[in-house]
Parts: sequence; C-alpha cells; structure tokens
Amino acid sequence: MEEKPVHNVDISNFMRNPYPDLKEMRTLHPICFVPQLKATMICDRGSIYECEKNIDVFSSVQPQGLMTVLMGQNMMRKDGKDHLRERKTIFKTISPKTSRGHWKDRFETIAENIIDKIKVQKSGNLLTLYAKELSAECLKLVTGLTNMTAAEMDRVSQGMIDGCSNYVGDKNIEEYCNDCTKSIDTHIKDIVSTKNRGSDFSMISKMLEGKLSMDQISANIKLAISGGQNEPRDAIAGCIWAALNFGLKERLLEKNDWDQLFNEYCRWMSPIGMSPREIAKNFLYKNVAFKKGDRVFLMFSSANRDEKVFSNPENFELERDCSKSIHFGAGPHFCAGASIASTMISSVALPKLFSSLPKLKLVDNKDYKFEGWAFRGITSLECEW
Repeated sequence: MEEKPVHNVDISNFMRNPYPDLKEMRTLHPICFVPQLKATMICDRGSIYECEKNIDVFSSVQPQGLMTVLMGQNMMRKDGKDHLRERKTIFKTISPKTSRGHWKDRFETIAENIIDKIKVQKSGNLLTLYAKELSAECLKLVTGLTNMTAAEMDRVSQGMIDGCSNYVGDKNIEEYCNDCTKSIDTHIKDIVSTKNRGSDFSMISKMLEGKLSMDQISANIKLAISGGQNEPRDAIAGCIWAALNFGLKERLLEKNDWDQLFNEYCRWMSPIGMSPREIAKNFLYKNVAFKKGDRVFLMFSSANRDEKVFSNPENFELERDCSKSIHFGAGPHFCAGASIASTMISSVALPKLFSSLPKLKLVDNKDYKFEGWAFRGITSLECEW
C-alpha cells in the first residue's frame, strides 16, 4: 500500500491550460493528490472507466460537495434507486426519441431566427451572438422556464458553473452563485403556479407529472441549467472554431460529418473536464489507499487524451475513432442529456450556421484562447461572414 503521490499545480496556469499538467500526471502518477484543490485526481482512462462504475466506493452522494450545497441534491448527486427514479422521470424530456421527434424542429426554428438576425452584421463574436443565445433559447423550452430571458439563462448557468468549480473557496463567487440559484427558484415557482401536469414535454411538466417534490424539481432544473447552457454553448463555439481553424468547412458541408466534428472536439477539448466523487469507504485501488471522505476528481479531459487509448491524442483529427472518448462520462451517471445535446449541436446548430453563412471565417491574426479545467471553453469567437 502506498500513500498517494503529490502533484502541485499553479491554479492560474491550470486554468489557462491544464493539459501539460494532466499529461505529466498520466505519465508519472495517474492517481495523485493535488494540494491546491484538496482532491485526488484520477487521470488515466482505464482507471476512470472502472472507478466511475464502482458507486459503492466512488460515490456521487456528496452532502458537503459544492454542487449539493449550492444547488441542492439533484440526481447527479444520488446513486442507486434514488438516482434512477429521477433520471427516468427526466428522461421523458430528453430521450433520443423526444430529442429528434419533438425538439429538433423547434431548435431549427430558433437557429434560423438567430441566423437571420446576425446575417446583416457581417462580423461579430459568435460565442455570444449565436452559441450563447441558441443554447439558452433551446434550454428555456427544454426546462420549461420560458419566463426567463436568454441572457438570464446564461448568467445563472455561468454563476452556478463558477460556484461548483470554486474549490479555492472564493466568497464572492459563492455569493454570486447563491444569487443565481435564487433567481432560478423564483422563475420555477412562477412557472409551476401556472403549468398543468403533463401539459408539454418540458422537464418541469414531466417532473410534476412524476410527482417529484419542489426540492427535487428545483435541484434538477439547476442541474439542467448548469449542464445544458454552458457546455452546449462552449461546444457550439468550439466546434465552429475547430472547423474554421483546421480548414474543415468544405469537407463538413460535403460529407455532413457534424456529429464526428462534435465528438472529436469534445474528446480533444472536453467542455466538461471532470466529475467529482466522494469515497464512501476505505478502499485500496492499484496499491493506492483511498480513505472514507476523500474528495476525488475523475479527470475526463485527461482520459480523452490518454496515449494508451488514442494515437497522437493532442492532435485534432476529424476522422478519429471517438468511440472510447468519455466526454459524456461512463457508467450509471453517463450524461442523460447526451442525445439532446447531439441533436442541438450536430443536427441543428452547426449545419444551419455553415450552410447559411458560406463565407464564414475566423478573423485574421486573432489570438483565440480557451480557459478552464473543470469546465473549458473558448473565451471569444470573433468571425466574419
């Protein structure tokens, strides 16, 4: 039995680009303790894939975890029957059948309306003009929070994302997150007071129909917003950048490889970089001792660049086999929104934009930057069309 190796990180550098540190961890000690984050990181794909399924040890139930404290105990922070019941109820909204048969047409209308507005501008930041507004407007329909503006949806999502990754304990970030969750609860109460049970395919309707409590509805709507706004927003913008930066536009339009673009981008840049767990009981894994209560980060971003699984993992390769990428996680907590995200991004957002703006290109000599380690995205997407 060995004590966990220690790997120190500079938080600022880790935010700007976590991949050099993650590569060093995978190479030297794929399971290691990071003092600056007070957590053990598991960095190789094989270990993550195995440990994520072992819910008896690597538990999603984290009473003192940031997500639970700030947002309530949603289905992502439950295991077993409790998790399955809420997941089954919500799945009626976001299943592959509902995504394609009900939401796709509505998403297309949203995309077309946004593109019509931005066409006349000739240039601008597509992160805000297109990706942010599209994901927010789609999420308003899916959650049922049609009383919330797109700008507020993006604000509260970012506030919660920042709060849930605030492992350095910044009080200002925590207070801002609390303000965001308060806004969400206000909007939920307003909608619930007027909505008939089972009246539509929205999450709120289906949770009312499934007789979930208001606490369950509140916590799961916050989960949907935290995962259904920032990550699709950043994936849409990132995929646009990748298609243009790597000269893939014509090939994508010809072969309609939008789903392949989406999957390779999420493998390569991992908008969701990690998923936290709490050790439920003392456990020995690969001769490393885990103690009850230990905080563990399953580093999806590292797994998706694991040299043992992917050749030349730091390269963006459109034709790569992404079947072993775990950008949506693995095991019982595999992302419930995977199908609706793929529908929104691969079937609507990307083909609609590129077919409507044939002269779309990046701005010359612009330095495009990405930021984040727990959640990662491009900071600006200035384009011309």
